Amino acid sequence: MTVISLVQFKDGDARDSVRGVAAIDESGAAKRVTGASSTRQLALDAIAAGQGLAAFAEGKLGDAVDLSTVALLSPIDHEDAAHLLVAGTGLTHLGSAEGRDKMHKAATSGDLTDSMRMFLMGVEGGKPADDGIGAQPEWFYKGDGQILVDPGQDFTMPAFAEDGGEEPEVAGIYLIDADGTPVRLGFAIGNEFSDHITERGNYLWLAHSKLRQASLGPELLLGDLPQDLRGTSRIVRNGETVWEKPFLSGETNMSHTIANLEHHHFKYGLFRRPGDIHVHFFGTATLSFSDGFATQEGDVFEVEAKPFTLPVRNGLKRAADEGKTKVKAL
Repeated sequence: MTVISLVQFKDGDARDSVRGVAAIDESGAAKRVTGASSTRQLALDAIAAGQGLAAFAEGKLGDAVDLSTVALLSPIDHEDAAHLLVAGTGLTHLGSAEGRDKMHKAATSGDLTDSMRMFLMGVEGGKPADDGIGAQPEWFYKGDGQILVDPGQDFTMPAFAEDGGEEPEVAGIYLIDADGTPVRLGFAIGNEFSDHITERGNYLWLAHSKLRQASLGPELLLGDLPQDLRGTSRIVRNGETVWEKPFLSGETNMSHTIANLEHHHFKYGLFRRPGDIHVHFFGTATLSFSDGFATQEGDVFEVEAKPFTLPVRNGLKRAADEGKTKVKAL
């Protein structure tokens, strides 16, 4: 069996569920990785053994697992959610500036918005020659491990949110090893999920618009990301597809290299704390919001792309209104 991806799962009923890790081959067949209850611990063991993650998992394969009978989890997590950081970059894909430029055009008197300037910086300098350091991308923070929604579970947008919109993306998954070196474990497809109406109101509200949940597909794809990754993003309402569009990723369709995006994230020492996990979204050029589509509670987002064999699917609901947040003085 040649392992191409890993999944985390829970088996058994809610009270007696047991965590496990399964390895998937190109046919979609899955086998349990014996002795593994988390992808993170499996990766730590692989590093200690001096082996790659795929080879290490292949040496520990056990019984077949029917993935339709278990609860699939996010492909990475941390027992202490504060030690998992979710962040990302925007304006990194060819065509990604168009929708953003429309959103912010009315708020500027210049010919070029800051979004378009940032995008053009990436086009001109995001793929440096000879392994050099390229242009710095846009960067944003989403939250810690608490904001990752498991596959199949609903996004809960805050009561104060003005929008809950999908962003189909690829994310890099990283573990910081004992000497502070970022180690890429693999890639996941995901839905970065943002509040685009808030972002459209003022570009400086971008940071607010990103403080929302996110979801990863069940699979951690091992090895390199395909240069030309093609997938589909759709929204299903009452059982019918009401919006659908292809999305592209991989460096062929990007204005930055993955290495350049990784450098500009991990160049900060606070992001190289041993033992931490990082989920880093690489951006997208495909949004239903850019097409004038308005999501509703009850909608279901679906994102799929080969070579991932499993999609990421999440519903949408709104949290109850908690009113104004008050601070208590001590």
